[in-house]
Amino acid sequence: MAGNDDGRNDERRVHIFDTTLRDGAQTQGVDFGVADKIAIARALDDLGVDYVEGGWPGANPTDDRFFAEPPSFKNAKLVAFGMTRRPGRSAENDPGLAALVNSKADALCMVGKAWDFHVDVALEIDRQENLKMIEDSIAFAKSRKSEAMFDAEHFFDGFKANPEYALACVKAADAGGARWIVLCDTNGGTLPHEVSEIVAEVAKQVPGARLGIHCHNDTENAVANSLAALWAGARQVQGTLNGLGERCGNANTISLIASLALKSDFNIGVSNTQLGHLTHVSRLLDDRLNRAPNRHQPYVGDSAFAHKGGLHVSAVEKDPRTYEHIDPEIVGNQRHIVVSDQAGRSNFLARFREIGLELEAGDKRVNRLLEEVKDLESQGYSFDGAEASFELLARRRLGEVPDYFRMERFRLMDDRRWNARGDLITESEATVTVEVGGQLRHEVASGNGPVNALDVALRKALVWAYPVLEGMALSDYKVRILTPQEGTRAVTRVMIESAAPDGQRWTTLGVSPNIVEASFTALEDSYSWRLFKAGVEPLGPKSAAARN
Repeated sequence: MAGNDDGRNDERRVHIFDTTLRDGAQTQGVDFGVADKIAIARALDDLGVDYVEGGWPGANPTDDRFFAEPPSFKNAKLVAFGMTRRPGRSAENDPGLAALVNSKADALCMVGKAWDFHVDVALEIDRQENLKMIEDSIAFAKSRKSEAMFDAEHFFDGFKANPEYALACVKAADAGGARWIVLCDTNGGTLPHEVSEIVAEVAKQVPGARLGIHCHNDTENAVANSLAALWAGARQVQGTLNGLGERCGNANTISLIASLALKSDFNIGVSNTQLGHLTHVSRLLDDRLNRAPNRHQPYVGDSAFAHKGGLHVSAVEKDPRTYEHIDPEIVGNQRHIVVSDQAGRSNFLARFREIGLELEAGDKRVNRLLEEVKDLESQGYSFDGAEASFELLARRRLGEVPDYFRMERFRLMDDRRWNARGDLITESEATVTVEVGGQLRHEVASGNGPVNALDVALRKALVWAYPVLEGMALSDYKVRILTPQEGTRAVTRVMIESAAPDGQRWTTLGVSPNIVEASFTALEDSYSWRLFKAGVEPLGPKSAAARN
């Protein structure tokens, strides 16, 4: 394994330590499998981070399996996490430390108490014993691995309560030979000016080239606190992809990398090519967690470079720097011109250019489309966020999208019953009749809900003619009630996000008082957009006969 340059001789070198697989796994609802850990670890290594904390050997079967056969890295060092030795034991005879040093990790990171309150109340041991535990554990780990690190838990709270003891914990780790001493804002309650002042004080005792920072986001200052620590002298920064973590999360590795690379003179060892993979890595994590990406996440969200107001769009068209702090392509993102009832002609023209349509400002079709969009949005449509449906609408009005299929009819049935084992179950069944290439296809499918059943049945009716739809998947489904005062007769808006095996994602929508009808409209657009983008020719009667 080739690690990144140590950087001890470069005073501007900052080391990126990612703890998604350990601290990020503390997030409510997150449960990484071994395959997830391997995929994310490799993506982090490709991104150029210095350290990937893989988990806690001995803590659970998943981490044990991961460390038994860890992935090989080109850039990063694999770190195993654990605790300092237990009180009353030697480091050599502590089973927790044994699991760490016997793992296949390149480096070890151990957490210990740095707040006298916790030593007194939680550990209930003598404060000097805690200092000895820190020094012994670090020295033992350093004798067995290339690097030993100390996470000073609740350091900032401890420093504010008793600076002498908090610094004594740091000095104990230093005496043990720690490569990194990481100052942790464990409850996320410290503010940037406090972090800056305290880190500067610690740097008078231990060189900043051996200090790290680990911040939680409980005041939404985790990234700001991390940057403040670096400017105060720390040279390792810890975070998680997309700010994952318990409670309000951790400092966001994505934002840290982008801000340090593009907004500072620090050297983080990440190349321009690797920087261009930030958006991909961010979304890879969300894919693994089976959740929709945060559209508003800085740097990598779909809305990070989205422009909706007509005046903004006009300005961006002239010079992107007016409303964009960086070129979105630098981090692998792209500009989005949003079309809505607040949009002017400039939005439409810019959006047309974005999808490859060149129309003149005086083209009458622009005005007609503008009026149509505003009329549709008054009925509940919202093309802000459903770019695929907007593109289909525009291209259909220009005669560019063929009719790939036509739904003749569909019928849905829900069956709620007790099965033979006495369990109450609900099953959905969809029957569709679809005209494809001059032929009527009749298909039936069941699903875990009416929309899923309709999707499966429609797919069965189309895949024989259009194999490109085979790997397509519905990745997100949202329903919004537009007229709640109507009760069960309310108009609903359905937005569907779809994904293809090549990583392409697109969003479509439908509006109707009937939620199934709205869902079908969104599904129909989703299939049509995929076929159009793939350059598929509609199946004609002769082609259909040939395929049969």
